[in-house]
Amino acid sequence: MQIPAGKKIYFASDNHLGAPSRAASLPREKKFVSWLDEVKKDAAVIFLLGDLFDFWMEYRTVVPKGFTRTLGKLAEISDSGIPIHFFVGNHDLWMNGYFEEELNIPVYHKPKEFTFNGKTFYIGHGDGLGPGDTGYKRMKKIFTNPFCKWLFRWLHPDIGVRLAQYLSVKNKLISGDDDMKFLGEDKEWLVNYCKRKLEDKHRDYFVFGHRHLPLTIPLNNHALYINLGDWISYFTYGVFDGTQFELKEFGN
Repeated sequence: MQIPAGKKIYFASDNHLGAPSRAASLPREKKFVSWLDEVKKDAAVIFLLGDLFDFWMEYRTVVPKGFTRTLGKLAEISDSGIPIHFFVGNHDLWMNGYFEEELNIPVYHKPKEFTFNGKTFYIGHGDGLGPGDTGYKRMKKIFTNPFCKWLFRWLHPDIGVRLAQYLSVKNKLISGDDDMKFLGEDKEWLVNYCKRKLEDKHRDYFVFGHRHLPLTIPLNNHALYINLGDWISYFTYGVFDGTQFELKEFGN
């Protein structure tokens, strides 16, 4: 895709709407909607890289209550013709058609490659990639197991959603407190994952969320790893203007 003159590509991740409660996250949601209102003025494409919600579960005819401001704004932007791409995170991985059917937003469960203005982007949420993190990888296999999801759906939504929200906030293995600490470049498992991917094929930009830290790390002379940060502590986002990628803080 060639970005039209005057247009940009925007990236955001890790809003965790609903945490620690809907009321507490409402100011953050309003700020995110304000950001969407701002970037729609010159957006060619918008990428949302997961954990938009702190918990999301789609039953056959039920989705979690709330988030109407965000969902309505996404619908408005999508209806206006601006493409939005959504990558599921470890908190909202139980998506199963709602975004596609109601918002016309494609949903990806694995990293995907895109090319804009001759630059190659490798994009994903980032959870479970690279070496280590074996405990979470085992947990993810349970969460994504079709039989386990089938069992969970037998819980009444009032019980299932409340239970999952509680665990999402309280359980460090799920809520990811450790993902907010910089480990050092040599120990950053997403950085190591990107370096391994470069051995197979060149990409110009590796863009991820999940780590909750705004990071820009050169992988070599021609490739860059970017972590978008979050909308809890940093309110950071990525923007590509056709030639350069930048991390910015909304409101500054």
